[in-house]
Amino acid sequence: MRATDEPNKKAEFIPPGFSISDWNSIARFYDELAERDISSLSDLEQWIYDRNELEAYIGEDFSWRYISITCDSSDEASLAAYQYALKELLPHVSSYEHLLNEKLVNNQFFEQLPSEQFGIYCRSVKNAVEIFNEKNIPLTTEVQLKAKEHGRIFSEMTIGVKGMQMTLQKAGTLLEENDRDSRKKIYKKINERILQDTGSLERLFDGLLAKRHQVALNANFDNFRDYRFKALGRFDYSVSDCFDFYDAIYHEILPILDELNHYRKEKLNVETLKPWDLHVDVDGRSPLRPFESMDELLEKSIACVSRLDDSFGEYLRELKRLNHLDLESRKGKRPGGYNMPLPRTGAPFIFMNATNSLNDMRTFLHESGHAFHSFLTNDYKLNTSKRVPSEVAELAAMTMELLTMDHWDVFFDNEDDLRRAKINQLETSLKVLPWVATIDKFQHWLYVNPTHSPEERKNTWMAILKEFSSKEIDTEGLERYSEFIWHKQLHIFEVPFYYIEYGMAQLGAIAIWKQYRENPQKTIQNYISALKLGYTRPIGEIYEAAGIAFDFSRAYVAELGDFIKKELKTLL
Repeated sequence: MRATDEPNKKAEFIPPGFSISDWNSIARFYDELAERDISSLSDLEQWIYDRNELEAYIGEDFSWRYISITCDSSDEASLAAYQYALKELLPHVSSYEHLLNEKLVNNQFFEQLPSEQFGIYCRSVKNAVEIFNEKNIPLTTEVQLKAKEHGRIFSEMTIGVKGMQMTLQKAGTLLEENDRDSRKKIYKKINERILQDTGSLERLFDGLLAKRHQVALNANFDNFRDYRFKALGRFDYSVSDCFDFYDAIYHEILPILDELNHYRKEKLNVETLKPWDLHVDVDGRSPLRPFESMDELLEKSIACVSRLDDSFGEYLRELKRLNHLDLESRKGKRPGGYNMPLPRTGAPFIFMNATNSLNDMRTFLHESGHAFHSFLTNDYKLNTSKRVPSEVAELAAMTMELLTMDHWDVFFDNEDDLRRAKINQLETSLKVLPWVATIDKFQHWLYVNPTHSPEERKNTWMAILKEFSSKEIDTEGLERYSEFIWHKQLHIFEVPFYYIEYGMAQLGAIAIWKQYRENPQKTIQNYISALKLGYTRPIGEIYEAAGIAFDFSRAYVAELGDFIKKELKTLL
């Protein structure tokens, strides 16, 4: 799968043909940067660019190692290569990165660096210096290695259906089938299978929690929540803003979902709406199947995104040419989906677990939005300018889901199927918001209360889940599934606190789509302009470039919720 193409720009510091084998192969470059004399502002700028070139090489090498273990979790050689990078290379890299960060901030020309070009970069470097502690290098390595256990555990989960073993992703598509008894059985089988690993997952999380708390203490923080906010570089909003987000979702979005679920219950003519009733068509029609093969998914997606802008289709063709796509669900493949930026050669890698569902189509369009972002920021010389914050990265991806909706006739030649797909998309755009609030609020509690007992954790989870669940959905008798359903959320295990960004970006995506309904051409121009900024401006300014606000107030959320509600009424 690895691309053999030469980098998209001429390397100046790293010689042609360089590859990473062991620490010694990298050390000489770090030593040169650490020892180099910097006697002018131009010297400092060149030093920064050379350092970024080295980081791009290392970052891409590590990315390929991660891609390999997610594509095949049973590949022992790939796992060994990944673990070697984390155990043997990353600790040295982390130590040198701190050394170089200090060399930069202490340089006499540091404050003279042009803010237009280096402002965000310098802010990030100073932030990294402030939270660094040598003791956290081995701890962080342990956490990164251990966290990958979550993906391995879930990649091995299958259930038997009609004599066949299915991944949980494939089995999940059966919850769209019309036979209610069959759906109930599948729902219970999936959740029973997850419960088999509850003990392992609980122990895994306990270990991660303890180590993360120690990381925070080492860096002189009271808890990992506060440390993580600093480490993520959340300069543009605070903890209190997250709680404002929860409040807005609870008051302005949940009531709309209650209405939609009440409508679903009546249309299905059931006494109570159960979790296995949430994905079936309310009029008893067959599940939507927008594609039959991965080739069809790709070709139809190319046609769809090209209608927004020709460059989008070209980007996907380039990923196909480079073989930077692994889309189909299979046993041994880790769950989830991602777009992996490759900072040296430029073209990213898209990974996902598609079967042939509407959600798979939506996921691919989502990850394509990330990929377009990677292409649009690829010419920046600073890695920081390309490494966009998640609040912006997810805006690119979630917006692509909504912007393409008017062109989904590529996937659905039947007008009624197209209408159903749009309804599903708009409902999903709202449904994700309470779940984001649930996961994020739970994480705040987990890490501010690190000495909690298993019982306290379970009770707190159930209370938060109930707070943000639609009262129209009946889960009576299913509590034991609900108690540990958060185990499915990879982010809690692998990338803590990376989740509220989905909610913030979803609000932004709805706002961009609202703008698109009024002025399509201008909106696409704004969208591309915002993505091209990468991370060269604060988050609020990037949202402003897209023509929208970075806002979580109840009034703003109510406005966006009302817009979606009205659009749904025209389709229902």
